[in-house]
Amino acid sequence: MDEISPVPKHVVIIMDGNGRWAIERGLKRTEGHKEGVKVVKKIVEASVEVGIKYLTLFAFSTENWKRSPEEVSFLLNLFVDAIQNYIPELKENSVKLNFIGDFSPLPMPLRKAMDYALKETEKGTKLLLTVAINYGGRHEIIEACKQICSSGEDINEINFSKYLYTWNLPDPDLLIRTSGEMRLSNFLLFQIAYTELYFTKTLWPDFTKEEFFNILKDYNKRERRFGGV
Repeated sequence: MDEISPVPKHVVIIMDGNGRWAIERGLKRTEGHKEGVKVVKKIVEASVEVGIKYLTLFAFSTENWKRSPEEVSFLLNLFVDAIQNYIPELKENSVKLNFIGDFSPLPMPLRKAMDYALKETEKGTKLLLTVAINYGGRHEIIEACKQICSSGEDINEINFSKYLYTWNLPDPDLLIRTSGEMRLSNFLLFQIAYTELYFTKTLWPDFTKEEFFNILKDYNKRERRFGGV
């Protein structure tokens, strides 16, 4: 691998295309989700390898409850298994887990698995891996508005950001979406004001470390002016 420098500090990924990947192969959509978990492991390893400090993955949106009860149930159980099985590997790679979203509707086994994972990985120092579960950008902004208004604080960007789920994260440098869809799907709407966007037609289960590295190289060719000249 050619050296990638500078490396974006915070990368976010909308992992899309699991269902289509499975259907194209005559499989159930759930098989695509299983395959997608394997790719998460590879991209986390790649992020540690190149020195990315923050990686945020969009795993389940507030709109995903509209899917069939069978698929939703499978996904929530898959999250439990993936979190529990992946903890030793995360600890070995010094990865600290973080979760964002509205957790109140989540089943108790998943919430317990999330709490356990937070405690087990809290000493990780190389990468903060944030997983968005039952996350919606509009909901996040509305809730933050309610909280800052109740607080009596001055309403400005710095104070407002303290009430977002991402209060402990820097704004993303790069957002990647797989599967060819060119939309944000209600993800980090406030935070991505100056984020570089990259859309690839690759379905998430086919996404490789090599493509990830190539996207990082493309990012390095871009000039970020943040409204300046």
